[in-house]
Amino acid sequence: MSEDGDHGGDEPTLSDRIDGFLAALREWAAGLYHGLVTHPAYEKIEKAAEDAEDTFMLACFPDAFGIPSPVSYYTAELLPYLESEFEAWERRMWDRGSMLERKGEQYHF
Repeated sequence: MSEDGDHGGDEPTLSDRIDGFLAALREWAAGLYHGLVTHPAYEKIEKAAEDAEDTFMLACFPDAFGIPSPVSYYTAELLPYLESEFEAWERRMWDRGSMLERKGEQYHF
């Protein structure tokens, strides 16, 4: 360093190095948080919610799969409210390969 305070131009200042380190640290911490907390938790919560929804829909509309139920008369009143979810649920339930794979994955088979 020369006496007039010139830094030579090539070398970053201490402030620049600290800012770069903090930016890299923030990026690393965000990746760590996403990898350890957000992503696996989101998948598990999504699967649990979908399983609960499948169970509810099957309990309400077993006639869709040929299972007689005395409560179907009463649960038919719910159909207009669940219409948007019914078609996707029915497709998911008929896709037995995916259901077996998913349950096997849950129990590590």
